[in-house]
Amino acid sequence: MDIFLSLLAIALMILGIAGAILPLLPGPALSFLGLVSLYFTSTEPFTLKFLGIWLLLTVVVSVVDQIIPILGTKKMGGSKYGVWGSAIGLVAGIFLFPPIGMIVGPFLGALIGELLGGMDFNKALRAAVGSFIGFLSGTILKVIFGIIAGYYIVVNVHFA
Repeated sequence: MDIFLSLLAIALMILGIAGAILPLLPGPALSFLGLVSLYFTSTEPFTLKFLGIWLLLTVVVSVVDQIIPILGTKKMGGSKYGVWGSAIGLVAGIFLFPPIGMIVGPFLGALIGELLGGMDFNKALRAAVGSFIGFLSGTILKVIFGIIAGYYIVVNVHFA
């Protein structure tokens, strides 16, 4: 059973890091579940307090990741049109032009959204840059989270 749980932890770690970049996968949650799977091995490398802290961090990172692009768009003068455009652009970019679409999609979506909302080009461009910075910041936060969780998984995996 330990081998199965260890392999599951490694698979969840890989999916968690991939999910930090691919918005269709809940990266932080998958990384957390990798830690949880190791908890149930016979070596029990983590305490419940450790897992509780990681659960809290998982929730915080997931919530912050949703808020950062909105704040970035608004901070740079964007409106709800830019926020919606950024979200739609992200989804469209993933499916139409992977993987570059994940980066370009939110930017173009925010720009188009603001232009459709009646904003002049320079202000719309500024809002799109804010959305892009927010998206990148959230992605970086999730990647760091996934790498740290991955470290704990790799160090504590035992196949014996």
